[in-house]
Amino acid sequence: MWRLLKLCALSVVVYSAVFGLLVDRPLSLGTLRLELLQKVTRLRALPSPKLVILAGSNGPYSHSCVVMGAMLNMPCENAGIAVGIGLDDIFIRYAPYLHAGDVVYMPMELSQYTMTAAAYRAAVDGAFLLRHDRSILVQLPVPRIAGAVFCCTLADLGEAFLEMPLAGSGIITPQGLLAGEYDDQGDRVDNLLALRDAALLPLAPRHLPTAVEIEGGYGSSLITKFVARETRKGVIVVGGMPVGYTQPQSGKLIAAIRSVYVLNGGRFLLMPDHSEYPRMDFFNSEDHLVQPCQFMHSIFVARYLAALLGRQVLPPSDAVIRVAAECPSAARIDVGRFSRP
Repeated sequence: MWRLLKLCALSVVVYSAVFGLLVDRPLSLGTLRLELLQKVTRLRALPSPKLVILAGSNGPYSHSCVVMGAMLNMPCENAGIAVGIGLDDIFIRYAPYLHAGDVVYMPMELSQYTMTAAAYRAAVDGAFLLRHDRSILVQLPVPRIAGAVFCCTLADLGEAFLEMPLAGSGIITPQGLLAGEYDDQGDRVDNLLALRDAALLPLAPRHLPTAVEIEGGYGSSLITKFVARETRKGVIVVGGMPVGYTQPQSGKLIAAIRSVYVLNGGRFLLMPDHSEYPRMDFFNSEDHLVQPCQFMHSIFVARYLAALLGRQVLPPSDAVIRVAAECPSAARIDVGRFSRP
């Protein structure tokens, strides 16, 4: 019995040494980690008051700091990052660089509210937290730490053996992969209308969770704590609905999301169209607008956000208006009103 226990303990030690000290996935996970580090670096450098867009990939794909920052006359970082990265990890990294007077706009994806604690234990950032960011990992709850420690499989080991030589040779690098995807404010720039995924158009609308699922989600509890903590510091936190395909939304669903913010000191911005657009406006998923629609949506959000905050809003530039006018659904809109506050 003792021999079996010793062998089990030894296997855990060997496993932890391999994935915690020796192997890495510098392309698949390394790109996500580098993206996160770049956003942290830019947040650290921005003066306050600043605008921070914080969501999943809906942030950089469907919102534009280039547009919103200019219209609100605020330095801006589009700090959204893929949903698979845990909000607990993101909040710990970003919080030191959010200060009184900063505005954090949070059009979080619906799945970020309903995500379970079990899903967090299996989150993809567990592997790079274990390998590279143990100072962040130790600040997370014990179940999250355990999930990171047991993050990986033989398939992950195989990927590491493929990725490490490629990245080491410089043939493919995380820096090179990100350079063509993001600008220096964190906006996604490869979501061009000409590259839109034709397979997207026939997709069914996304699944809408119930209000009960929103209220009971582990993700909601993390967002709730973040909003309360940051508003106590004087940060202005504004929740919002993520973009999505046009479909009826339950008033109870919107109320449940709104309560995450307003009951914890934040504010909530509900666009008249609930941030819903026809399928033809999307790039490669239900949360990702093509760039012209990204600009159009950002113009509207900036207008309503300025009114909510009592800030003066500047008109978008002619160049931004020209891009926004190419949004497929812009044909139904008086484009001339883009230039009017």
